[in-house]
Amino acid sequence: KASLQALNAALIDSVAACGDVNRNVLVAANPLLPALHAQVQQQALALSEHFLPRSRAYYEIWLDEEKLADSGSEDEPFYGATYLPRKFKMAFAVPPINDVDVFAHDLGFTAIVQDDVLLGYNVSVGGGMGASHGDLETWPRLADVIGFIEPAQVQALAEAVLTCQRDWGNREVRKRARLKYTIDDRGLDVFVAEVQRRAGFALAPARPVVFEHSGDRFGWVDSGNGEGNLTLRFSAGRIADQPGAAHLSGLRAIAALHPGSFRLTPNQNLIIAQVPALLRARIDALVAEHGLDSYRRSSALAVRAMACVALPTCGLAMAEAERYLPEFSAALEQVLARHGLIDAPILLRISGCPNGCSRPYLGEIALIGKGPGRYNLHLAADARGQRLNRLYRENLDQAGILAALEPLLARYAGARDVGEGFGDFLIRAGVIESPQIAEVEANHEPT
Repeated sequence: KASLQALNAALIDSVAACGDVNRNVLVAANPLLPALHAQVQQQALALSEHFLPRSRAYYEIWLDEEKLADSGSEDEPFYGATYLPRKFKMAFAVPPINDVDVFAHDLGFTAIVQDDVLLGYNVSVGGGMGASHGDLETWPRLADVIGFIEPAQVQALAEAVLTCQRDWGNREVRKRARLKYTIDDRGLDVFVAEVQRRAGFALAPARPVVFEHSGDRFGWVDSGNGEGNLTLRFSAGRIADQPGAAHLSGLRAIAALHPGSFRLTPNQNLIIAQVPALLRARIDALVAEHGLDSYRRSSALAVRAMACVALPTCGLAMAEAERYLPEFSAALEQVLARHGLIDAPILLRISGCPNGCSRPYLGEIALIGKGPGRYNLHLAADARGQRLNRLYRENLDQAGILAALEPLLARYAGARDVGEGFGDFLIRAGVIESPQIAEVEANHEPT
């Protein structure tokens, strides 16, 4: 209780962070166009607040606020008396960067921009990463693009999708209760027709979109308004003071002089945002002094890698992930170096279990925990968050994983096309059969 009260005092809360509600709304973190990003950010914030539960239980239980006369009888216009069948997640992407992995979420909005003006959003529905080992009734799924809406239609569309899932979602079998299964069971056309009926308007055809990658842009990025944004790399998102790398102290020192903001990225990294030009040199000095410049020294593999927290924190974990990431990355870097691939931007993700919190099914190389020290090896997603990977080998230890990867990396080094990613090469070479691909334009024709 003391921890939650301290967070609340710092203007942070965990309301709706778990439970069968809309848990989170992700939004692109590193803006190319500040004014556009601010507009998308505001829409995402408004949607997040719009779908907060009305219950005062959080405030009364954790913050010791006074219990009101009507406490426990609050009207829940979206969740009703029984809330949703399962958790629900939303995301806003701003091309050409898909840092939020927009197709991994129940509901996605991809910004359509023309001449620096936000025209609206392509809408995607039915994404989700969770699965269970050996259970053919569960699977990861990429969202389907179903059409285009204008900015003013975002709230109504989100209400329609969420309430449709509330009313249609499986409440008998919890593992089949996510929106992705509702759509697969009912059919995409049927679901979209109901969403349009509830929203009160028809979706327009989706607009063309091009994503370049799903990672972060490290180092300084100019905003074009005299300010800059500095993206720093943190392995698995862990910020702490350690020997030779006083990261927490360094960020505190930067916060003492920085008038702008700090942004967490969807890839476990941090952006020092809205930095005035006059402060860049001082912030660069503090970054170097406290070892915060690992993005400059890390390999292309390590700087993009991601892992969930897993053991010992997560009770669902079957194997290590966050604590194993540095060891495995170092071992894989040796293989890459032998084949001249140390600068290849291969996307690695590790998850301690198949629930997929680190979005492992979107990694070009992914390890998914099967038991202590053993993992399923998945391969051949792309680097844009638009293709799922596939199971390649099962229940391997580290030696087995590296032995399986070495010949594939050797082939990649010798036969890849210019600019071709590792996952794309494995598909082209026929090593992996092409899995599900998320079309950035609609694969459903609005009616």
